[in-house]
Amino acid sequence: MQVVLLKDVRRLGKAGEVRNVADGYARNYLIPNGLARIGAVRDAQNQAATQARQQAREQAEAQALAASLSGVSLTFKARAGETGHLYGSVTAADIAEEIEKQTGHVVDRRKIQLEEPIRALGRYQVMVRLSGEIAASVQVTVVPE
Repeated sequence: MQVVLLKDVRRLGKAGEVRNVADGYARNYLIPNGLARIGAVRDAQNQAATQARQQAREQAEAQALAASLSGVSLTFKARAGETGHLYGSVTAADIAEEIEKQTGHVVDRRKIQLEEPIRALGRYQVMVRLSGEIAASVQVTVVPE
């Protein structure tokens, strides 16, 4: 029996996929638990194709954004002590805000890979993970005020 999965089912497939399963498995487990439905195979295939096109478009946009971010250099002025230790810190949110000011592209702060806030003067290479495999490197320079 062909069913369309409504939710991810372990060892069977992900939501939206069309699978052939035993009649009893579908009638007694998948359908009563709301994990699958019978029919609408064509709708599921159309939805999968639409999802694939949308994912390809998002990948292309991420590639273009990575190309524009790859040469970006950000400079932050911060108060620092005599040893070069900052009184505050430069966080991922600060970096995202500065990227938006300089390039006009909005980058989510959670996509900026910064293990801990920058708390010292100097130059840092910061990775911005835009998509699964697509990332851009941004140079961050912290100078004294």
